[in-house]
Amino acid sequence: MQALLEVILPVFVVIGFGYLAVWRGWFPESGVDGLMRFTQHFAIPCLLFVAIACLDLGQTFHWRLLTSFYAGALGGFLLGLFGARLIFGRDWEDAVAVGFCCLFSNSLLLGLPITERAYGPDALTANYAIIALHSPFCYGIGITVMEVVRARGHTAPALAGKVLKAMFSNALILGIAAGFLVNLTGLALPGPLQDGLDLMVRAALPAALFGLGGVLVRYRPEGDLRLVLYVCAVGLAAHPLITRGLSAGLALPVPELRSAVLTAAMAPGVNTYVFANMYGRARRVAASAVLIGTAASILTVWLWLGSLP
Repeated sequence: MQALLEVILPVFVVIGFGYLAVWRGWFPESGVDGLMRFTQHFAIPCLLFVAIACLDLGQTFHWRLLTSFYAGALGGFLLGLFGARLIFGRDWEDAVAVGFCCLFSNSLLLGLPITERAYGPDALTANYAIIALHSPFCYGIGITVMEVVRARGHTAPALAGKVLKAMFSNALILGIAAGFLVNLTGLALPGPLQDGLDLMVRAALPAALFGLGGVLVRYRPEGDLRLVLYVCAVGLAAHPLITRGLSAGLALPVPELRSAVLTAAMAPGVNTYVFANMYGRARRVAASAVLIGTAASILTVWLWLGSLP
């Protein structure tokens, strides 16, 4: 109960404030669009840039950590893809969008603040290692499989070009890439620039959490409720369960195990709706999964926290 009160609820209180403010008309929906654009295109890329630029790359990117998390993510994608197709009878394009919902956990807006509150800022090193590859991995999988399913006659080079263009037009990936560039070159940032980035970083997560609450007002629990609950079960239970099993089997150190499992246990992120909307497929399922999964994760993340060493 202490973990629920001290770690999880403060994060969801901020989300709740955003939801209430927009629902009651105290904060306009156009303001939410601007706030989310600020966080997604500027503040969070700055946060990722600063974090990656300062990481000890040799000590951070352990294959056991990345295997544990991303094997679980890929398992979630396959469960979503084939579950939507074989159990719920969706066509293959819908099934890919559903699989993406099970693949893309909310590693940034929920995973970072909850891990930090649970284990302190020093525990975020493994989170940043996961996040550095999260968007490239997930969008790479989702876009590639969707384009293959659509089979519009693209040659392999054309398909690769389309995937890379979609990924590297993403501000988060650009922030990560710039962070790696600074890290690998050892470039020292001027003091005023570093101070300005620090100000942006401090604004990133609180603003993003408030904006996430505002965005959730737009989503309604519509579509196939059974499929939505299936997506939530895969995202909130199957993905972290696979990650937990692999972490134990690979003897992952406890701090990294915590980060991997908690990140895997987060609800589907807003990017799942972005992906579904990009292709016009399973949009109501994606929106409902974000809303219901985020609400349900208050309880499920508490349970996962209690199970971790």
